[in-house]
Amino acid sequence: MAKMEVKTSLLDNMIGVGDMVLLEPLNEETFINNLKKRFDHNEIYTYIGSVVISVNPYRSLPIYSPEKVEDYRNRNFYELSPHIFALSDEAYRSLRDQDKDQCILITGESGAGKTEASKLVMSYVAAVCGKGAEVNQVKEQLLQSNPVLEAFGNAKTVRNDNSSRFGKYMDIEFDFKGDPLGGVISNYLLEKSRVVKQPRGERNFHVFYQLLSGASEELLNKLTLERDFSRYNYLSLDSAKVNGVDDAANFRTVRNAMQIVGFMDHEAESVLEVVAAVLKLGNIEFKPESRVNGLDESKIKDKNELKEICELTGIDQSVLERAFSFRTVEAKQEKVSTTLNVAQAYYARDALAKNLYSRLFSWLVNRINESIKAQTKVRKKVMGVLDIYGFEIFENADNSFEQFIINYCNEKLQQIFIELTLKEEQEEYIREGIEWTHIDYFNNAIICDLIENNTNGILAMLDEECLRPGTVTDETFLEKLNQVCATHQHFESRMSKSSRFLNDTSLPHSCFRIQHYAGKVLYQVEGFVDKNNDLLYRDLSQAMWKASHALIKSLFPEGNPAKINLKRPPTAGSQFKASVATLMKNLQTKNPNYIRCIKPNDKKAAHIFNEALVCHQIRYLGLLENVRVRRAGYAFRQAYEPCLERYKMLCKQTWPHWKGPARAGVEVLFNELEIPVEEYSFGRSKIFIRNPRTLFKLEDLRKQRLEDLATLIQKIYRGWKCRTHFLLMRKSQIVIAAWYRRYAQQKRYQQIKSSALVIQSYIRGWKARKVLRELKHQKRCEEAATTIAAYWHGTQVRREYRKFFRANAGKKIYEFTLQRIVQKYFLEMKNKMPSLSPIDKNWPSRPYLFLDSTHKELKRIFHLWRCKKYRDQFTDQQKLIYEEKLEASELFKDKKALYPSSVGQPFQGAYLEINKNPKYKKLKDAIEEKIIIAEVVNKINRANGKSTSRIFLLTNNNLLLADQKSGQIKSEVPLVDVTKVSMSSQNDGFFAIHLKEGSEAASKGDFLFSSDHLIEMATKLYRTTLSQTKQKLSIEISDEFLVQFRQDKVCVKFIQGNQKNGSVPTCKRKNNRLLEVAVP
Repeated sequence: MAKMEVKTSLLDNMIGVGDMVLLEPLNEETFINNLKKRFDHNEIYTYIGSVVISVNPYRSLPIYSPEKVEDYRNRNFYELSPHIFALSDEAYRSLRDQDKDQCILITGESGAGKTEASKLVMSYVAAVCGKGAEVNQVKEQLLQSNPVLEAFGNAKTVRNDNSSRFGKYMDIEFDFKGDPLGGVISNYLLEKSRVVKQPRGERNFHVFYQLLSGASEELLNKLTLERDFSRYNYLSLDSAKVNGVDDAANFRTVRNAMQIVGFMDHEAESVLEVVAAVLKLGNIEFKPESRVNGLDESKIKDKNELKEICELTGIDQSVLERAFSFRTVEAKQEKVSTTLNVAQAYYARDALAKNLYSRLFSWLVNRINESIKAQTKVRKKVMGVLDIYGFEIFENADNSFEQFIINYCNEKLQQIFIELTLKEEQEEYIREGIEWTHIDYFNNAIICDLIENNTNGILAMLDEECLRPGTVTDETFLEKLNQVCATHQHFESRMSKSSRFLNDTSLPHSCFRIQHYAGKVLYQVEGFVDKNNDLLYRDLSQAMWKASHALIKSLFPEGNPAKINLKRPPTAGSQFKASVATLMKNLQTKNPNYIRCIKPNDKKAAHIFNEALVCHQIRYLGLLENVRVRRAGYAFRQAYEPCLERYKMLCKQTWPHWKGPARAGVEVLFNELEIPVEEYSFGRSKIFIRNPRTLFKLEDLRKQRLEDLATLIQKIYRGWKCRTHFLLMRKSQIVIAAWYRRYAQQKRYQQIKSSALVIQSYIRGWKARKVLRELKHQKRCEEAATTIAAYWHGTQVRREYRKFFRANAGKKIYEFTLQRIVQKYFLEMKNKMPSLSPIDKNWPSRPYLFLDSTHKELKRIFHLWRCKKYRDQFTDQQKLIYEEKLEASELFKDKKALYPSSVGQPFQGAYLEINKNPKYKKLKDAIEEKIIIAEVVNKINRANGKSTSRIFLLTNNNLLLADQKSGQIKSEVPLVDVTKVSMSSQNDGFFAIHLKEGSEAASKGDFLFSSDHLIEMATKLYRTTLSQTKQKLSIEISDEFLVQFRQDKVCVKFIQGNQKNGSVPTCKRKNNRLLEVAVP
């Protein structure tokens, strides 16, 4: 069975009023109270028609999960509670299904959550659009462009720890299926003055702190930077660290995001080098110096910072130093060079830093656009997301040129909002066939004209003042404003010609006030001219263009001497005015969607709702004006189908099902409820309700009717439940009775059956016992007859064979006795067996003399068996060792006095570990065969009997002698040339190796050695020779034997004697024919 879809509505379980259009009564107080009530219940989103109001909660809420995304996916805008996902889904579906280009305008003051709102919109669109490797890559690049722009364009302010200090408009491009293809980002008015100066309690742009905190030591050394923030004049120290912000981790995030977006490694390094150069510019300081002609000039105090900047940027140090000290002015064919005083030098330094960073930011935006732009030329659908600064009003006349420009942009946005909202309302009325009535509203076109008029607008007069010759100051600009705008109803000044402001003490002399749509704003005129000029001396531009740093050179194309343009560059105001005009033109071609962000408090704390602060934002955002425009005609409209579905229970004719057109059903419903005709109108597809009270009346009636229906449903359900329970009980009683009757009959039957079986068993038992008695009697009679017959036959046989019995009885008894004795012997031996150790000599004593040979044979067999069991436990290596030990036993046991001491010593062979000792690397490389013995021996000198240490090596085919110190091979003897080994029978380690006469190895005679491992060496030599030559090596054991020394044969004689050096045998040459060895 298919799962039934649950119908929901914005009006269900509503906390406060979800749509401000339905607020009754409508005033500032009820508006704020409704927002506060919803905020206290974690409902941070509220509608004004299709506009979303977002109140920053300053904490994480569980309303952005993937499940929430699915809840709002493909749902009607008013179907669920207000949410930013509802607006995002509405915009995305309109773009995908209706081919309508969309734009989402996000406004609000700093700290209201505009940036987070834009991220949520982009993340929702990324979640609901198509999937695939290429699409996912595009989505990831679009999302990862945010961390890069935030690092370079956001800063910590007193109102917001991550405040956007620039306006951003992103056009996301989609294909016909609704999958993202790419995007284009536009930036507006970066607050570059923050680079050189920050208000108290605020920071510079994030990237400076992230670089110093998160860069590796290697990168910092390369950029000649230090981690200490206090080393740099452009960084404020009172708020360098922000609670809850990890600059080091954010730096890694930014580097990763740059890689994902498509920045090459050398491009990222170039960007960081420019950031480092901007930091170091702030450390350049100047000192005054007087020239001969009396003019003041400036000199750089410490040139180390300048040198490091030049090394980073590849600029000649003298060129940059001169650009900071002189200014060249060109007019037609003339050039005039003037010196800069200290104040002008500092202005030039700061101007260079601001321009360098501002142009770097613009380059970053263009570079990101290159990566994320759509690669195909097909027709695209566009969704724009505008995240721009909200209306700014600072206290104490701190509003300057930046606030003036920002507020001008917001005036234009308010103007287009009113126009597009009215246009949308009018189009819907015409589409539905409802008569359009004129709506009165405040048209802020007069304020926009005051600012942007090409003839006498404030921006035009500011440009004119900047361009005119002569002395130009902020005061002359204010005087001009007083002359031109004095009579304008939205302009006020203390020096205005209008006498009504002469006594207004709230207006300082250097200020003017504009009545914006959001309220009056007092502007401080100081800095307007300089900030609008935004001058960078041509000397500095040319110096930057001469840099060998490719990125810096590309940022200052006007510095190219071949492209000198004497025309004054456009002012900041005119550039921004043109950008805003382009933006407005772009927005007018798209279907608008609005998100109004509100900051609930200045403490950036959760659960705090400052009504005065919210009231201020409501005013300058014009939210009440939005509501009034929206509800000027009809406050609520809804399609006929959902309207009938929601309210059909209020009329008997439409409940529970209406058979017919939905509009006819709504007409019947409204006539039944007797709603005044002037309170509603029927459109082509929607019902329009004029007053919210009518809607709330319908909701109250619906609520009451739902309660009645719930009671009816409960009554019917309870009756059904009781009837069902009764029928179930009755059915159960019948079943139980049937089962009980069955059980009772079964029990009675079992009792009768059991009784019958008992009776039968008793009868059968009696019969069986009777038959048994008869059979036993018969058997006893037969057995008695048989016994009598047997006794009689036995008597007859015994009489016949008595004479034979006495002759054979002794033999039978002997055999039987002998058999019992042997059986007893084996059983006792089984329990007296010794241990399985082959060296255990114990064996049970012999019980009988006649078993002596058997006893010995059993002992031998048992010993052989346990030896076999013991041998089976050996590994191949152990078997080899025991074979060698066995061989040594056969060769030397009871022959050589040294043998018993060698039995307990394992044969190791490689005592020198030539493979591991680097000292013998040369010797190891010279031997390719496996080494069987590697031992140091004493070679006996043939001439005097003295010994020399040599390395004795035995391989599979050869016997080698090598020098112990150098490892050089002295002699090499093939095993086939070894004929015999001689040694004494005493406890010494001397032995002689006899060589085959006539062989090459025997040219110097036989070898006489002394070793501590004589038994092992002789055994291994014997086994190896036997393995290779298939002939047994002769082992001679004698206290006198002959040794061939060159042409002479010398007798080696072993004698007993007392040695001076203890128990060590000594060797001494007695004469040419005798070599005597004294053994202790």
